[in-house]
Amino acid sequence: MAASYPDDFKCPISLEIMSDPVILSSGHTFDRSSIQRWLDAGHRTCPITQLPLPENPSLIPNHALRSLISNFNPVSLFKPFLPHPPPQTLISILISPSASLDSKLDCLNQLARVSKRDSVMRRKLTESGAVSAVLKCVGSDDPTLQEKALSLLLNLSLDDDNKVGLVAEGAIGLTVAALQARSPDCRAVAATMLTSLAVVEVNKATIGAYPYAIRSLVGLLRYGNNREQKEAATALYAICSYPGNRVRTVECGAVPVLLEIANSGLDRAVEVLGLLAKCREGREEMQRFHGSMEILGRVLRNGAPRGVQYALLTLSSLCCHSERACVEARREGVLGICMTLIDDDNEKIRANAANLIHILRGNNA
Repeated sequence: MAASYPDDFKCPISLEIMSDPVILSSGHTFDRSSIQRWLDAGHRTCPITQLPLPENPSLIPNHALRSLISNFNPVSLFKPFLPHPPPQTLISILISPSASLDSKLDCLNQLARVSKRDSVMRRKLTESGAVSAVLKCVGSDDPTLQEKALSLLLNLSLDDDNKVGLVAEGAIGLTVAALQARSPDCRAVAATMLTSLAVVEVNKATIGAYPYAIRSLVGLLRYGNNREQKEAATALYAICSYPGNRVRTVECGAVPVLLEIANSGLDRAVEVLGLLAKCREGREEMQRFHGSMEILGRVLRNGAPRGVQYALLTLSSLCCHSERACVEARREGVLGICMTLIDDDNEKIRANAANLIHILRGNNA
């Protein structure tokens, strides 16, 4: 059955269909378990490009690809082939002032189907002017048309070569506007779109500098449903891997919201806190929040491995710069928790726990 899936759905390391695709800083996507084994073995190069990676490589969830894989039906490959209109015909309908809403929705559905699993078709669509036509639909007042257009843009953004081009054509502004859409699903897809665009380093700075981009994502964290919160946190994590965006995110009031969400069990919020704790403004906000140490200690006790890893990083940043933070951390029993974590199966958790123990003991001396 795996042979019937597109090659884009298969991990370059295991050659199996990916269950949890993540994007490495090199821009290539791997199944999380496969690339984690590669990194845990001590490799610090991309398996495909062989270019060096950072000391602690980020693994950004590729929600767009994961959704495509989960919704893909291999049985459809064995159905009789039904010809579809040429892309240029579908694009013409999208930009036609006289075309009905139903006809535009049908066009978007057809374009989404052909672009979902075919990288050649995605390239043809971008070369034939599809992006500007789809962006017009993203700017529509109709929530269904807006959501389907955003989903098609996500398909097109799967190819790294398209990400910069999408930004050049104005995708960021319309995607940010869609974060304020009436439909929760539309808002969630818009956040995922920003995550996809932010895989390219130059786009991170562009998104962060765009008016209301970060502020709108923080708004989704504060008022959105569970899916919106997850997608907004993932987008902020991708954007804040660029240091220049961290202070902007703190200034938009992200820290208290992230701590509250982390307290409710969303480990992805802790990942963002780990990045924000690298800047002075972020650390100061965390220390001003009553109960921040208690929340981070709770994540250490009950969180998933990635949440624990980033809680340790956050605490290390706080305690390394503040004796008061060290006192509060010891009071919350963080030192004892770290002693149990130095035997954890996860290499990063062991290393981060050992580092935090060293900081706490050093400041206690």
